[in-house]
Amino acid sequence: MSLLQAKQEATAAQLSGTTVPAGAGWITSLREDALARVRQMGLPTRRDEYWKYTRPETLVEAAVKPAAPFKHDEAPLFDEINRLKIVFVDGVFDADASDDLPGENLTIERLADVAQADIHWAKDIYGALETKGQTPVDRPLAAYNTAMATDGVVIRVTGEVSRPINLIYKHESDVSDVVLHHVVKVEEGGKVTLLENGPAAARFNNVLEVEIADKAEFHHVRAQGRDHERRAATHMFTRLGTESVFKSFTLTVNGVLTRNDCVIELTGDDAIAHVAGACVGDGDFHHDDTVFITHDAVACESRQVFKKVLRNGATGVFQGKILVKAGAQKTDGYQISQSLLLDGDSQFLAKPELEIYADDVACSHGSTSGAIDEEGLFYLRARGVPKDIATDLLTLAFLAEAVDEIEDADLAGEILGRLEGWLERRRG
Repeated sequence: MSLLQAKQEATAAQLSGTTVPAGAGWITSLREDALARVRQMGLPTRRDEYWKYTRPETLVEAAVKPAAPFKHDEAPLFDEINRLKIVFVDGVFDADASDDLPGENLTIERLADVAQADIHWAKDIYGALETKGQTPVDRPLAAYNTAMATDGVVIRVTGEVSRPINLIYKHESDVSDVVLHHVVKVEEGGKVTLLENGPAAARFNNVLEVEIADKAEFHHVRAQGRDHERRAATHMFTRLGTESVFKSFTLTVNGVLTRNDCVIELTGDDAIAHVAGACVGDGDFHHDDTVFITHDAVACESRQVFKKVLRNGATGVFQGKILVKAGAQKTDGYQISQSLLLDGDSQFLAKPELEIYADDVACSHGSTSGAIDEEGLFYLRARGVPKDIATDLLTLAFLAEAVDEIEDADLAGEILGRLEGWLERRRG
């Protein structure tokens, strides 16, 4: 029996009796197609090429491993920023804690409501970018999300939105198993910032599909929550038009298992896509960033900047690919993934890739892994800085390149301040 046949049989058994949620005809059809794709691909196993560094079993098994909510007295992230709040508690929209959804130059609706409408613009995007993102690499957890998600937000941006939209994910139940799906359409000339923060659930499967029209901008900053035992698999699928901009940054500090997939397609000339991440892992911590960027237009720019600080046996993974299609001349693709290992027990596993079919390009990738800079440490200690504080200062300097990818200086400052506070508390 082939590996695919074995996966298909195991998946069929696991999904036996599974039916898609009820909804209008268009979304029911899309959900059924997605579930059929899951059955065809099979749920991920460690033997899959893009899962060989990360064990997916706890992300796909029927029983959710309990994860207790992490109690702390920190002020909520982004609390000082004027923003539009949309709150989900264990995957359920909390209207009382959320702001009124209509806003300036945008409409926001719940997926639960959109799914009951006979006609809606989201039908051209929901599941479409996810389906396109399945080639050439299968992403069955994303297809499962398209099939089974019953809530999320559907956002349409028609101009420049002055304040960020903040999706806040609260985790209360030890065994919550949450599937959320968000759709964002930024129309020509529109501009919006989306913030995400919070642990969401014991197990979280999240998909964000973003369609960015010509000369539009989408900025995204995400912090994945402090719960120690949480598990998460997230996917972002983005398609960019001419002269459009996509910039995304993710901060991860805790979590037993986190897998963040980002699939970007640049289809319009002179588009810009930056994706970055910073994580700090301690102990039983496994963090996987998997990125696939396709250049399919002229004079586009992409950047991937990922930094991981690991100690006490933590594991970091980076898998990043730049694909430059024939005709995508004058591509500028940059990729860097680096880890700072604060002891000999942690590990960083990297798989950087370039696949280029055009001849007028500037593409580069690099990956490094090392210990703290001994010369920098000596310099600081020679000036009276205690070793633990000096180590934290060098750690912050190491992470700063990724944080600098955040365009909004206030947001970047809050992220750096939060990192500094966490490092200080661990020192204590």
